Amino acid sequence: MFCCLFASLKGFGGTSSMNFSTGATRNGGPHSDLTEEDLEDLRIELTKVEDEIQTLRQVLLAKEKYAMDIKRQLGLSPLSNIKQNLAKGWQEVQTSAPYLTASATLEDISNSNAYKRTQDTLSHAGQVTSAALSSMGVAITRRLADMRYPHNQPTAYEVTLKKKKKKKKNRRKWFIMSQFFSYWLLT
Repeated sequence: MFCCLFASLKGFGGTSSMNFSTGATRNGGPHSDLTEEDLEDLRIELTKVEDEIQTLRQVLLAKEKYAMDIKRQLGLSPLSNIKQNLAKGWQEVQTSAPYLTASATLEDISNSNAYKRTQDTLSHAGQVTSAALSSMGVAITRRLADMRYPHNQPTAYEVTLKKKKKKKKNRRKWFIMSQFFSYWLLT
């Protein structure tokens, strides 16, 4: 379809009734030897070519939409394409000679006695360190608790309660005294 379109276009192997010079002056303007009629024909030809370009863009857009619709019907999406490409790439990596060599070397290392002894030693050191840090954390927590609430000093709550009770007691004292004086003055 496109080959036929291009063949019929002027300048793409099709026949043209016009014969124009393709040269231009240094500033990009038309040659002075072109007549007004030639210039008008060139403008018409340019309009036709631009219309054909627009038509081709529309055809291409329609074809792209159609291809996307077919892919959607097949269950293919850009994400599934990426997944397939990644899976294929990973499979190629796993079957490559360098990967297989490195994998075999790592397997040999992990099966060696030195690796197993090192693994056991590091595991034991980790367990001992974990236990030491845990007991140190408990000791620090206890010490902070002792510093926060000393046994010989009252807490802020206890101090506040004591002050409230004292105020209440003083108010009661003043109330009793005021009652006594008012009774004494009245009698």
